[in-house]
Amino acid sequence: MREFLRQILHYIQSVKIQPKNIVEMLILAVLIYFLIIWVKRSRAWSLLRGVAVLLVFILIANILELNVLTYIADRTLNILVIALLILFQPELRAALEQIGQGKFIRGFFRVGRSQSTAWYPSEVVEAVIDATYVMAQNRTGALIVLEREINLTDYIKTGIRLDAVASSALLINIFEHNTPLHDGAVIMQGGKVTAATCYLPLSQNMTIGKELGTRHRAAIGLSEETDSWVIVVSEETGQVSLARKGELTQNLRPDELRNLLMTIEAEFERSESRRSREKGTSRRKKADAKAETGTKEETQDAE
Repeated sequence: MREFLRQILHYIQSVKIQPKNIVEMLILAVLIYFLIIWVKRSRAWSLLRGVAVLLVFILIANILELNVLTYIADRTLNILVIALLILFQPELRAALEQIGQGKFIRGFFRVGRSQSTAWYPSEVVEAVIDATYVMAQNRTGALIVLEREINLTDYIKTGIRLDAVASSALLINIFEHNTPLHDGAVIMQGGKVTAATCYLPLSQNMTIGKELGTRHRAAIGLSEETDSWVIVVSEETGQVSLARKGELTQNLRPDELRNLLMTIEAEFERSESRRSREKGTSRRKKADAKAETGTKEETQDAE
């Protein structure tokens, strides 16, 4: 450990500041800032404080030359790194999933989706809104998941598969008290209610208010791990909320929820239009290349 500290000190003294070093420091500062924000919002914060105390203790032992403690610390540091990876496994997985959900990354790894599972026509949106506010008026708790680009097959498997045409009556009946399907979440794929009684992951965000119960935490949790939008109807207050990108928009009126949900279809239309243009450009380039090749072959034959 002492040798390691001496090497760090020697490296710092030998460093010559260059423009690229300043850029590297700025990038590292930004990465460390977002890492701290991510850690503080998860349960990793309390674990990390414990690790920090241990590291400070090891540092003090080295400064005071407490040889026995230093010897034990040196022998356990490698094990500590492996232990941290095990302890922080859920948080690391969630962080990697959030990175993979970025629009820039998804652009490189876009997977084709079938027309029947991706989009929400206006009549489906109206059916969802009608059912949502009927249940809100009756104080019936509900969780309605709208799948988007990230496939929810793993969560669908936790429930009972329905593959039924979406309607307000069906959604209301599913969440009716004392019925077999009312517990858990409904997952929708486009115009279909794919499954009911599905289990969703609870959010580990420590900043979520204590007034929000398990239903709201599950909605936020799924929106953190995927790009799905989750509608929540509170059984206690009858308020309607929408979880997306790890954030919860509460106490929505019907027109506000309608405007938000219609953006799903608008985003899809823009995405499809962009893909069509890209495919058209690609086809034109291939056709031009083929025509150019044919012209060259004809010229060679004529010669």
